[in-house]
Amino acid sequence: MKNLIVLGTGHAVVTQCYNTCFALTDDDDYVLVDGGGGNGILSQLQKAKIPYDKIHHAFVSHCHTDHLLGMVWVIRMIGSTMVAGKYKGDFRLYCHDELASGLHSLIEITMDKKITDLIGRRIHIISVADGQQEKLLGHTFTFFDLHSAKAKQFGFTINLDYDKKLAFMGDEPYNPLCQKYVENSHWLLCEAFCLYEERELFKPYEKHHSTVKDSCELAALLNIKNLILWHTEDKNIVNRKELYTTEGKQYYKGTLFVPDDLDVIEL
Repeated sequence: MKNLIVLGTGHAVVTQCYNTCFALTDDDDYVLVDGGGGNGILSQLQKAKIPYDKIHHAFVSHCHTDHLLGMVWVIRMIGSTMVAGKYKGDFRLYCHDELASGLHSLIEITMDKKITDLIGRRIHIISVADGQQEKLLGHTFTFFDLHSAKAKQFGFTINLDYDKKLAFMGDEPYNPLCQKYVENSHWLLCEAFCLYEERELFKPYEKHHSTVKDSCELAALLNIKNLILWHTEDKNIVNRKELYTTEGKQYYKGTLFVPDDLDVIEL
């Protein structure tokens, strides 16, 4: 994978940015990871210049609205592109078994027959289990259970070039059961709901989320080289990068990224 394209950086109810989701790319093909909470994903893809006919793989971490509903719109647009004869090959979406069942039902009740007829024929919803490996764009993805205290949620690791590993932990705080997947990663993609000093204002622990301090201490403990923090609040989005970086650097000495929507990070 060459680049990570940040499509959104906010938590479920942000208004100053889009919900957290991103794309991974090698040359001109893409893997879309989560879809945000609605058809705003179409605008984000357009701004990032990612065409639907170049998205052949996707992953959805869990069933919450801010991760799932945008992917329904992506499926609709890819299906329409297929019907128009402008999409080559098939589209494969990976998720855990419970989500796969729900996604099938959601598609059935929200889309026209011309698109639902593509399910299982050219649009494939593939259930993954803990530790399962799949090849996407020539890279090995290992999917793993995040052992969420909320809805069932999966993350993944990717073997990048030059023996580098990237780990994605959804929007779930770290569970030690995931250590074998996450430890010593060159990249860690991690949620940080708010600053630790603002924990009383945003109450991340009540929502089972982490602060910047928590995620940075985790990255230091797990020997992470590069840390990306997102899935944040947006009340001071103009100063978010500076504030989060300043707090994070007190606890983590690696390279810290606090991206804005539509940033491109070279892997």
